[in-house]
Formats: sequence, structure tokens, C-alpha cells
Amino acid sequence: MDHRDEQAFAEYFAAKRDSVRRTAYLLCGDWHRADDLAQTAFVALHRKWRKIRDRTALDAYVRTTLVRATIDESRRPWRRERQSDELPERPQAEPPLADRVATREDLLAGLRKVPPRQRAVLVLRYFEGLDVSGVAQALGCSEGNVKSQTARGLANLRTVLGEEVETHG
Repeated sequence: MDHRDEQAFAEYFAAKRDSVRRTAYLLCGDWHRADDLAQTAFVALHRKWRKIRDRTALDAYVRTTLVRATIDESRRPWRRERQSDELPERPQAEPPLADRVATREDLLAGLRKVPPRQRAVLVLRYFEGLDVSGVAQALGCSEGNVKSQTARGLANLRTVLGEEVETHG
């Protein structure tokens, strides 16, 4: 934009900024959002300033841009959140960590009660950190066998320990 266009835009902006901001407030009901929406409308106008031939249509262009920006903003997921005077229910307090985690001794005792093949798979997978193909190679069996033995071994271990065993892998 040349200097003359910049000057014309600055004059239009100075004359209209308060009324555009008020219109934005009426559209959204929040002064902070109104400032953002007015800024969005003026930035869009600035980008198109040289292409707009009918200067009497500037107000209509800004209004249209403002309404569209308001609608677009309202479609964003975080705008669907609503304030409430009531707090949601507090979650139930979890039992202490010591009550939720099996001790090393409990785990070792539980492993001794799991069938040997399943125990081997569990030890190689979760203690030695081997992947399914590594365990299959070490035990001389198929990967499918390792997967099924792992599932059965974890189920047996959960039963023996009497609680959910958390596994990652």
C-alpha cells in the first residue's frame, strides 16, 4: 500500500474503531473477544483496502467480516465451554499407592504360581524388555504363541495377585 492508502485506512480506522468494537461486543457479549473480533475485521479490511473500489461499502465489508469472524469463533470447541457456579463432584480418593501396587515379594510369589511357559514369556517380555519376536526366538516358538502365552500369563498373574496388574508393552 502506498502512503496515501495507508493514510486513508488510518483515518477510517480512527473514525470507526469504537463503533466496530461496540458491534462486536453486541455480537459476542465479551469485551475481550470483541477487541479480538474487531481486530480481525480491521486486519481483513487492511489486506483488501487497495482492491475495494467503492469506499462507501467499507462499513458493510467490515460488518460482514465481523459477523463471519464471530460465527467462526463460536464454532471453535473451546468456545462451547460454559461457566458454572457449581463445582463438579470430586472424584473418589484413590487408595494409597502401597495398597495399589504389588510388592516385589508378592510379584515373585505370584510368578511362581503361573505355569512355567507363561512365566518365561512374562519374564522375558516385562523384566528383560524383549519384544515379541525376541521372545519367540529365545523360546523357539511362533510370535502368535508368545502373544497368547503373554495374555494367559497376565490373566493368571492378575488372578493370583487378586488385583489389576498394570503392564506397558
